[in-house]
Amino acid sequence: MYALLFRWVIVRMSTERAHHAAVAALRWGWPLVAAARWLRLMRPAPAAAAVRAMGIDFPAPLGLAAGLDKNAVAVKSLWLAGFSHVEVGTVTPKPQPGNELPRAWRELDIRGLRNRMGFNNEGADAAARRLATLRRSAVGRAAIVGVNIGKNKTTSAEDAPLDYGYCARVLAPYADYLVVNVSSPNTPGLRDLQSVAALRPILEHARAGASEAVRGRKVPLLVKIAPDLTDEDIDAVASLALELGLDGIVATNTTIAHDRGPGGLSGPPLLGRTVDVIARLRVRVGADMCLIGVGGVTTADDAVAVLDAGATLVQGYTALVYEGPFWPSRINRKLATR
Repeated sequence: MYALLFRWVIVRMSTERAHHAAVAALRWGWPLVAAARWLRLMRPAPAAAAVRAMGIDFPAPLGLAAGLDKNAVAVKSLWLAGFSHVEVGTVTPKPQPGNELPRAWRELDIRGLRNRMGFNNEGADAAARRLATLRRSAVGRAAIVGVNIGKNKTTSAEDAPLDYGYCARVLAPYADYLVVNVSSPNTPGLRDLQSVAALRPILEHARAGASEAVRGRKVPLLVKIAPDLTDEDIDAVASLALELGLDGIVATNTTIAHDRGPGGLSGPPLLGRTVDVIARLRVRVGADMCLIGVGGVTTADDAVAVLDAGATLVQGYTALVYEGPFWPSRINRKLATR
């Protein structure tokens, strides 16, 4: 059914228009998703799929990567659809429109997506208000929600730590974990913040902001890195994560190592690099740190490859676009048998 919908309706819409329509449907249609779950059409993963990481009990390995629900409006539907966790954002301190149109494209021949969105979102205060409302509902309290945070486009590199600290302070009370995003290719200069010298104060400000806002509860802090880092830079980030006692690393973001046009590419071509980066990180950080593998996960076999390389959890987004709303529950049930 979804394959026909995708072929005859979705691909006839612009990529961004289809995205907005999907988010709106998820935002307002969560009772239908709840009904589908109650009817066992979207069956939850069995207990065998559960993963404990960062002090959190995840019901299964596969969660949703940041980028779909930028403003934390559709968490209920996404959680009920079978994702083991939902990462919202990227959220910046102030609202911003993102880059000019067009800024999103489908790459149908490789079942991929390409975007140069530029952190378009309604800002940290708006996201915090929505998450506060979410946490007042039974479904919202059950959902495991990560918040991916970034800096505003107009913020200088020198002031970037202040942006991350603000987001952490405002959003930590409603987050199960926070992810510092310094790896999107669509904000000028952002990837330069992955250098250890620039990254250290950002992580320190984010941790301080979260600690200030949440007393008596630790909010795990992770950093998200790009697939295009050199091996030496990956090692340096791993060493910094160990030094600062970070709770995890998310690897990876979209890649600019392609010839398809502007923006970062996501989807199946990233799987090999994701496996390589996760394997390298696991050797560097040891057995205990949480590693979340992102990039190219479409099938259960893909997820197993990333997990076998050393990931604790995996995330997807592009595959949801091509496979439809039953994809997360299907993959997580299959992973329970592996």
